[in-house]
Amino acid sequence: MADYLRLEAAPLSALATEERVRTRDGVHLATDVYLPASSGTGGTADPAASDATPGDTILIRLPYDKSGEYTFIPLVAEYFLAHGYRVVAQDVRGKFRSEGDALLFVNEVCDGADTLDWIVAQPWSNGRVAMWGDSYYGYTQWAAAASGHSALRAIAPRVTGTALGEPVHRDADARERAVEMGITNLYPLTHFHGNDTYLWEPDWSRRDFEAQAEAFQTWAGSRSISYDQWVPHPVTLPRFPAGSPFAGRSVPVLHTIGWWDNCAPLSWSDVAEIRTRPGWDALHYLRIESIDHESYQLIEAPGDRVPDRTEAQIRAILPRTLDPALAFFEVFVRGNGAAEDIPRVVWNLAGTDEERVETVWPPANVRHETRFATADGELVADRPASTSALQWAHDPDHLVPSTVPDAFSYLLYLPNEAPIGDRDDVLVFTGAEQQADIELAGPVTATLNVRSSGPVLDCFVRLLDVAPDGTALRIARGQRQLREAERGGELRVDLGHVGYLLRAGHRLRVHVSSSDYPEFLPQPGTGRDPWTDGLVTERNTQTLIVGGVDACAIELPVLNGALA
Repeated sequence: MADYLRLEAAPLSALATEERVRTRDGVHLATDVYLPASSGTGGTADPAASDATPGDTILIRLPYDKSGEYTFIPLVAEYFLAHGYRVVAQDVRGKFRSEGDALLFVNEVCDGADTLDWIVAQPWSNGRVAMWGDSYYGYTQWAAAASGHSALRAIAPRVTGTALGEPVHRDADARERAVEMGITNLYPLTHFHGNDTYLWEPDWSRRDFEAQAEAFQTWAGSRSISYDQWVPHPVTLPRFPAGSPFAGRSVPVLHTIGWWDNCAPLSWSDVAEIRTRPGWDALHYLRIESIDHESYQLIEAPGDRVPDRTEAQIRAILPRTLDPALAFFEVFVRGNGAAEDIPRVVWNLAGTDEERVETVWPPANVRHETRFATADGELVADRPASTSALQWAHDPDHLVPSTVPDAFSYLLYLPNEAPIGDRDDVLVFTGAEQQADIELAGPVTATLNVRSSGPVLDCFVRLLDVAPDGTALRIARGQRQLREAERGGELRVDLGHVGYLLRAGHRLRVHVSSSDYPEFLPQPGTGRDPWTDGLVTERNTQTLIVGGVDACAIELPVLNGALA
């Protein structure tokens, strides 16, 4: 039997009182209320000893236990309390102390609105509410905003997206689609399998994923509602009553994205959608940091790059995590200062401590340059005139490994990705040595003409910075799936955005492969579903065209400097 770790609700914080918020369908949501102490020096669990003067509130709605160590919400609440806010932290429906079914995503709009109704009816509320949080509790902010509730004055979602966790859309007529992440079907069996959290992973050395999922549910004695909706034929229930999260009333948004966040593609997709919505675009403020999903930084003291942060280390990162939101709320919630004084874009030039300010993203003076792959494994400025076909094997029994054990904490491990290029199932293309520093800022895309001896081809593209000592840091990546791959086709792979200083003496390198396991589910080579039908496998031969009209190309955004 697999090793299943069950996490129950942690004890309530001494600074909070727990209330029960009744939703429109009669479900009660467990809700911790933190009120400023009458002395103004911190919170108190005794309402009689608190400052009962109505004030501004910050709401946090999450599925990871409002009292638990993982998200350290009591410490976050204490920090917000010190800045004069009332704080409300709530277990979402079906999680920990809250009632109802643990169903991913679909109840958050209405439950968010009902919670806002409850807050503004309290004697300690002045009717003005902001929301803050990462990942799923960033998603609950987008959901509450989609309700159009007038009390919600600003949100500050971090490392998240409105399509968070959604299974791959399987349009039968589409030849292209996204590659399925390994976490997708696992998430409803860990964080959304009933009230408690279950920490476990499949045995990735086996590929009977569906059987392992069934074994877990048998052990747990219950089934996951969301898992049964997604497997074997994904059914995605509507998340937003108006269809789009951006169809209704807009609110000011401080939108934080991490350069190394594995969920960043979802964030960038929202950025693109917001630009088509003038009401939202006018109130959209972008912040881009050199962090991953768990807020590890590219430049960090070695002693802080640890898997289990101490309370002192957590308290030390609160200012950089929370102060930008507090400054944003000061204007849009409290009305102190002018909106035009807040930069529209704040971004870190990765590889430095420098924080820059722009009016738009990408910066207005970015130019786009293209580099082409050659049959000799180079990246060159001129398109090769002759066409060549490069081949590599996709062997489901010898997959290209993911470079970190936890994709959400990439910068905790900060791996050297150069050794991946030594494999014979990875194509490698390396650029010329930089003669001077160059700044890259904006979207990176790759165009590849590919085909396979099998019916489905997954194409992974990674952009690396290779240092003079030969070590390589991944700075961008993307992946795309081609179906009916025997007849070939063009893939345009979005590698996301970069804001990066490539130093003199360094080189750019591109890796192309057909697997990244277990972060992404591997193709069995048969065209069958890798989660439910991955046991029978076939080896495929993959082909990439370089040169000529179908040349393999990567488009790079250059802000300052000359690209070698």
